[in-house]
Amino acid sequence: MTIPNLVGAGLIVIGAGIGLGKIGGSAMDAIARQPEAAGKIQTAMIIIGALLEGLAFGALILGA
Repeated sequence: MTIPNLVGAGLIVIGAGIGLGKIGGSAMDAIARQPEAAGKIQTAMIIIGALLEGLAFGALILGA
């Protein structure tokens, strides 16, 4: 891998980490406000997290 590829891979990983952190934090805030909706919120959080990770893995593969 060349240096630009490594920098790009690092940015992808950092971006995915920030995105997953925001998703988790927002979900916890939403569950704290409406505990009765915890199941729906958790399901949506898992789906969005999986899509984000898939996007990050795809970007890493294309950038390699």
